[in-house]
Amino acid sequence: MTDLSPDNPLLFFGCGNMGRAMLDGWLRSGINPAAFIIVDPAAAEYPTGVQHFTDAALYAGQVSTAVIAVKPQMFPQLAPRLSALLHPDARAISVMAGVRRDQLADALPGRQIIRLMPNLAAALGKSPLGLCAAQQAAASRLAIEELVSPLGTPVWIEDEALMDAVTALAGSGPAFVYRFIEALSRAGEALGLDPDIASKLAMAMVDGAVDLAANSDLSPQELATRVTSPGGTTAAGLAVLDADEALAMLVGDTLRAARDRGVELAKS
Repeated sequence: MTDLSPDNPLLFFGCGNMGRAMLDGWLRSGINPAAFIIVDPAAAEYPTGVQHFTDAALYAGQVSTAVIAVKPQMFPQLAPRLSALLHPDARAISVMAGVRRDQLADALPGRQIIRLMPNLAAALGKSPLGLCAAQQAAASRLAIEELVSPLGTPVWIEDEALMDAVTALAGSGPAFVYRFIEALSRAGEALGLDPDIASKLAMAMVDGAVDLAANSDLSPQELATRVTSPGGTTAAGLAVLDADEALAMLVGDTLRAARDRGVELAKS
């Protein structure tokens, strides 16, 4: 369990879609809403008990743990305001794509810097959680894992250069899955199904397939083989996806584009 409490709160510095998903995930795990402080200019509605300040200057205290969830391009100008809210040895967890640990350390000297790449499934406790931090004691890593575990499954990435790949796969990936669901639904409509029925079938099919894969000892390739009868309907469809590795190449190009954008953000 985490050690978050009203006496040891976590600060969200920025709380857009990703920050809100993380907040909802922690609250869903049973943590007291009073254990969270939000600094964000947006006048959003938050659960009762969560403190919200529209300006960093309005919060007079300092915290030991903060999640940095502002837009990457805004961080350099906002960093001094965040630094003033952190204890000298605070833990700063960045979910900003493309902002490197050395950049964070320069802006927030003395703080423990952790990069975290979740996705919106954090709200349900089902997000992959790519973690990257400087080499540290196992006990310190365990404490970080315990903090974020209500949001999903922690995975440590030792080479920070690979965080752009993690962002592309685990962070941006849900949007690509949603596009695939939408494509399935539209294809069903094109075959004559009612749009609402096509959408429900596509959603239920993907949900069941993912749940089965997550709870099976078989690889996705082996599961696909089990669904496929020689000369059957599934084989006919797979022949289209597998022709000239069309699907593999499309997905590869998609992740590469997302990864390369992360690299560009870091350079800028």
